[in-house]
Amino acid sequence: MPPDADPDVRRRALLAALAGTGTASLAGCSASEGPGDGGTPDGETTRTQTPDAETARRLAERFAPTLVFDSAERWFPTDPRPYASDRDGETIVDGFDAFDGYTRRHAEAGSPPDPTVFYHVVEYVDSPLAVAQFWYYSAFDQFTTNFHWHDWEVLHAFVDTESGEPQLYVASSHSARVPNNEHLDPDPSRVPRILSELGSHSSALSLNDRPNDFQRLPLGTLPADITNRALEGIEALTDLPAAYGLPRDEGLRFPYVVPELDGQPIYEHERLPAVDRETLVAEALTVRSFEDLSSPPSDLPTRETGTVFDHASRSNPDADVDYDLVPTSELEDIASFTGPQLSFEFAVPQFAEDAVASHITTAGTPWQQDRYDDPAADITEPAHRAALADRYDAIAPPGPLNDLVATVSETLASDDAPDGGGVETTSPSVELFALLRSDPVAAPTFRGVTMLRGVEAGEHRLTVNGAGVAPHEEPVTVEETTDGGGSTATLAGVDGEIAMTPVADAVKLEVDAEGTEADLTALAVDDDFGGRLYEAPMDGPDAVYVHREGAYTTEVRDVDDAVGAFRVNPSDTAPVRIDRPRTGKASLASFVATLTGETTDRLGTVGAEGNGGGTTQTLGGLLRALEAVSGAAGRAAERAEVGDRGGADQALEALSANLDRAIERFESLRETVPDPHAAATDRQFREARRRTNQAIAAEKL
Repeated sequence: MPPDADPDVRRRALLAALAGTGTASLAGCSASEGPGDGGTPDGETTRTQTPDAETARRLAERFAPTLVFDSAERWFPTDPRPYASDRDGETIVDGFDAFDGYTRRHAEAGSPPDPTVFYHVVEYVDSPLAVAQFWYYSAFDQFTTNFHWHDWEVLHAFVDTESGEPQLYVASSHSARVPNNEHLDPDPSRVPRILSELGSHSSALSLNDRPNDFQRLPLGTLPADITNRALEGIEALTDLPAAYGLPRDEGLRFPYVVPELDGQPIYEHERLPAVDRETLVAEALTVRSFEDLSSPPSDLPTRETGTVFDHASRSNPDADVDYDLVPTSELEDIASFTGPQLSFEFAVPQFAEDAVASHITTAGTPWQQDRYDDPAADITEPAHRAALADRYDAIAPPGPLNDLVATVSETLASDDAPDGGGVETTSPSVELFALLRSDPVAAPTFRGVTMLRGVEAGEHRLTVNGAGVAPHEEPVTVEETTDGGGSTATLAGVDGEIAMTPVADAVKLEVDAEGTEADLTALAVDDDFGGRLYEAPMDGPDAVYVHREGAYTTEVRDVDDAVGAFRVNPSDTAPVRIDRPRTGKASLASFVATLTGETTDRLGTVGAEGNGGGTTQTLGGLLRALEAVSGAAGRAAERAEVGDRGGADQALEALSANLDRAIERFESLRETVPDPHAAATDRQFREARRRTNQAIAAEKL
């Protein structure tokens, strides 16, 4: 679909149509496009050359990796040449031919056909630095955020040709936006070991004494498997290295999604006769679509080690399959790896109606990428590139990088709040994914963190989605990095946290700014117990998903920094709309009247029930004081509505005095009010005081 496609397309619309730009890049194969150069200064060219065949073979055999696959893996490294064909005088590998042919041959042989790893070795000119690249091809890729025909993954082993010792391993992750798994100064006595992610084949390093587990952090005397620097910008994550890793080894799980083509599951396509449902990732790990789930799945199995590949010359007794090591030069006549784009659906929150976009991805050819001849382009950790630049003149120091970072959390009803009176957030039970619609490259979260590396400075729209949760979208402004040799983190969400809501509990909160005199610039949503859950710029009608058990204050600000507030108490999952929100004294006073009326109604019910000794008689004085607060707030709103500034300010002063008396009465009776009602009342009084003070100070009526 072209970038100028009809914006009203709803079903299976390419994400590019919504973004007005581009297509997503191939997982593991796009690092040369965008930030994958580790921040190489613009315009720089690095010269490399290929060594003689004997030298290349020697380096390749020494650093050829051991490849470890998940027990549920379906597509192993193979040779694509059996599936090549001629098209208009060019050699191509068609996706249908490769997927169907590989499936048939695997079934007939009962073992992975043509196990092969391809190598390419380059030397940096006038520098004692060489890189042995190991490219491994799979006929298909099935994942949550990416699936496509063909999959090329790569390991770069940077080697000092004088000492013979490895300097850096770089193992490919999902895309240029997700930092690779890298290790500086690896143990030269260890063979590189790759733990391949199920379905996606993203490559995690395993370099310590726990060979079948990925270890992001050191454990006692056991070193970590990566040396990427820790995340910046979020205090709680200062010890978490910024790299994709291997989520199913780290406590969180991914539900896999069934790829679709022309609106049908891919295994139903007539050009794939050998492919059936059993060909894909097992159903225990798979969901048909995100829309089918009311909450994140909780019973997904964790990773288990399955088939192990190793180079045939090693005679590794633990290897299940011996692979051939073949130079990539034997493949360079292949012009392209082709196939129609695949999709699955996910929602993008928009006012009034959610758009449905298709995440898409394109295939690539290794020998047509910058990193094929300049492997330093694939270093995504600036500190690692800086270390190599210190050692070798051929490697330029890192340039600036802009990172977009946030943690994701899951909202649920708070145990400390009355029913329908508040929510809290907790760690997500599954990994999610994020993308920028201005540059649609999907990035899976790791350890509940979304990180997009190398984002262009400026305005973007960030979408976060996942299995069983309502979608989230917000505008973000990515700041230009000020660190010339490093990265600067822009935080998304609220102080770097994005709260997601299970589908079954999600309420769409719509804010219709049309017809509002004020030029609204910001929207925020606070829950009485969960605090601020959403905060972002606003440039028109907007929509946010919230939990139905929450009690919310929705706040808007305008270009003059005037504030408006509105109370939202969802009773079910029906959408809630705020029409023509205003800012100023009338809006704030009206909010206080609504809020204190809500408090009065709830405490009246508590008193009538006589819970915890709180009787109607005991609470009578407090209830009368609350009625006085609501009355004064209502009068202030009425005066402001008709333009009576003096009358509005006089009523607000009365409101403030009445509120002080109500708070004083509540404190004297607090022990007679049962929790969680006491906690809710305390929070609502604090919110009423805050908004009353804002109303008194407001210039705008």
